[in-house]
Amino acid sequence: QVQLVETGGGLVQAGGSLRLSCAASGRTVSTYTMGWFRQAPGKEREFVAATSWYGGTYYADFVKGRFTISRDNPANTVYLQMNSLKPEDTAVYYCAAKTAGYSSDAVSYNYWGHGTQVTVSS
Repeated sequence: QVQLVETGGGLVQAGGSLRLSCAASGRTVSTYTMGWFRQAPGKEREFVAATSWYGGTYYADFVKGRFTISRDNPANTVYLQMNSLKPEDTAVYYCAAKTAGYSSDAVSYNYWGHGTQVTVSS
């Protein structure tokens, strides 16, 4: 079993930055694909970014150039650096882990954190 805990959410003004962290425990996640998803009120959960166990990084079009996903395998932690935040980025952000390779489909992820709220004011 893998437990995931997200931290780093909060309230920020438009144009600001936040860094989300996802600390994993229970197993090393160096061989897992790690993803970030988000869900805004009244909307479906959507893919934001992922980093595969073999080092690839993948982003949703709406965050390209603004968000960066990274991982620290010795620390068993994944990060999401979010810059140039917009009000439409407001959502609960979830960290997720899956075995094998990259996918943007939330259904394919085996483990989920409880989420951290990000609110961007205009």
